[in-house]
Amino acid sequence: MRIAYLTQPYPPMVSGASAVAEHLAKEMATRGHEVLVIAASERDHGYTQTEGNLTVMRLRSIKNPLRVGQKILLFPRNKVLKALSDFQPDVIHAHEPIQMGSLGLEFANQARIPITMTTHQLPWFVSSYLPDKFGIRKIVETLLWRYAGRLTKKFSAIISPTQTISRIIKRKIGIKPKTISYGINLKIFHPHPTAEEEFETCAKFGLPLNKPVILHTGRLDADKSVKRVILATAPVLCECDAHLVVAGDGNQKQSLEELCRLLGIESRVRFTGFISNKKELAKIYRTSDLFITASEIETQGIAILEAAASGLPIAAVRATCIPEIVQHGYNGYLTNPGDISAMSKSIRKILSDPAKTSEMKMKSRSIAEKFKSEITFTKHEKLYKQMISQKSRQTFASRKPAKNPLYV
Repeated sequence: MRIAYLTQPYPPMVSGASAVAEHLAKEMATRGHEVLVIAASERDHGYTQTEGNLTVMRLRSIKNPLRVGQKILLFPRNKVLKALSDFQPDVIHAHEPIQMGSLGLEFANQARIPITMTTHQLPWFVSSYLPDKFGIRKIVETLLWRYAGRLTKKFSAIISPTQTISRIIKRKIGIKPKTISYGINLKIFHPHPTAEEEFETCAKFGLPLNKPVILHTGRLDADKSVKRVILATAPVLCECDAHLVVAGDGNQKQSLEELCRLLGIESRVRFTGFISNKKELAKIYRTSDLFITASEIETQGIAILEAAASGLPIAAVRATCIPEIVQHGYNGYLTNPGDISAMSKSIRKILSDPAKTSEMKMKSRSIAEKFKSEITFTKHEKLYKQMISQKSRQTFASRKPAKNPLYV
């Protein structure tokens, strides 16, 4: 197959969409398919790289004002359509609906080829950045759902990473997506640290050995509610000799560091910045004792999957798809969104019960094993082939001459 992936972000830009697009593109190329990725350039100019079956074309872009380290495409229509015309894909997979998804649809309709799209974010992602006044968030969400309903009907198939998000989309716009997880690399993320690894990781980030480590990873932006993580963790840090590691970057990093100073816990909190090397990130998971997140907008929760694969008990909120990975009382605890006191209690429960924590670690890993990357890749490959086959049959049927009514 010849597969084209259309996305705004692509590594080294950091987001769930960029990670998923890269993993799919590299795996499909490894499986022998010809792959083209068209994405925004992280540099000041566009450029193209080819390695084996994989070609990555990065187009001129501008800074994304809402996301640290992110850039967005600037009037890419002509270049995207020409690149697709030169490549002649059998199938297109879009990872962004408005700009790249629309261009993919335009080409797919002209070329009579199938196109799919993964829903990495729902309308609440956009509304979370807006002021919660005068019903603005509700109005914007309603308008975005209407737009999504019209747009998604034009795709050959829509992909959702979790059953929960698939149900939400079906309820909101009447379209049932194909549910395919983002997947997790169980070889990189595993729960078996070596003594040397723990020593090196603690030394690198200034953490004491044999002391509880609470971990949060992900973007430090408003929609991720990291402020609540710090507020929930603060009283626990004051009660016992635990430390909090916040791995990631974002627009709120400076204000979160200031919050830690105001709370008097800055000596117990480590802000590592973004860690691009997955193997190094996996070491931090294995060195930690529990994972915490207050995010309410996840469509899959890659960081939560990484934590589960690393055998960590998880303190999270009961929102969106999170209960698919975090089962209350089984491998962690769920609290209502915004209930900071209850989240503090979840942390205390995990840290104060070593026997229960040990059970939760094994159960987290067993849940993660259901999401292994190999399953994800195979499901995508199968879907591409099905779409191509179905499109071929439809095209053939549309070209058949009409039956002569005299011989019916």
